[in-house]
Amino acid sequence: MSRGSKYHRKGKPKSKKRFTNTPDRSHQKARSEKSPKPDTALQSDLIRLNRYLANSGICSRREADTFIAAGSVSVNGKTVTEMGHKVNAGDVVRFDDRVISMEKKEYILLNKPKNFITTTRDEKGRRTVMELISNASKSRLLPVGRLDRNTTGLLLFTNDGDLAKKLTHPKHEVRKIYHVELDKNLSSADFKKIQSGLNLDDGPVVVDEISFVENKSKKEVGVKIHSGRNRIVRRIFEHLGYHVIKLDRVIFAGLTKKDLPRGHWRKLTEQEVINLKIQR
Repeated sequence: MSRGSKYHRKGKPKSKKRFTNTPDRSHQKARSEKSPKPDTALQSDLIRLNRYLANSGICSRREADTFIAAGSVSVNGKTVTEMGHKVNAGDVVRFDDRVISMEKKEYILLNKPKNFITTTRDEKGRRTVMELISNASKSRLLPVGRLDRNTTGLLLFTNDGDLAKKLTHPKHEVRKIYHVELDKNLSSADFKKIQSGLNLDDGPVVVDEISFVENKSKKEVGVKIHSGRNRIVRRIFEHLGYHVIKLDRVIFAGLTKKDLPRGHWRKLTEQEVINLKIQR
């Protein structure tokens, strides 16, 4: 064929080579495909230290920043003072040399009705107070102290072990007030005996205060007491020959039944929690 023929040899024509300033990144792409990705699962478990303290119930998040800056907090044995420090669930966090948990502290107040046992489970299949607060929290809450099956009134639940221990320890003398209804009028002589103190089988007991309920018969009295001994209020009156018809705890450690119907529960306010913790 002549050089100027319109026909050419079969095959692809050679393309002209182009030169540009764009670097060849093919080797970088291959390298990036082989490099490991960051562990996002570990990153998602991290939580800011001030939030950790707040969730533990120690203080508010704002107050936590102050404690951190003051050197009151350590993580895995090392004092942390920097703001924004993050920890994960496996770290050991201490506040004032005490190990704390990230589990948020919860506080539930129940107005207990009759015929419920104050226990987490009952081998005889009787109804327990845990049924009444079953939808209050996903945390494992425990009752603080006890109310017997036929006693009604205030019962506190929490996962704050330190506070529970404080409210039940005799040395803290946590006050409780009971409304008592007897099978007969309380005599003046027995009224004075209770005021002065009685000796029961397990030792002496003194009530802090006793009074007749205003505008009621002398079958109804109010008793203020700090003793936490088992069935102590019933035993006081049984010792003197009375039968307790009704027993209702109306105040516990400063908490009241106001706006809390029988069988219902509510969460404590932040101020109520503070008040409980500052009690001597």
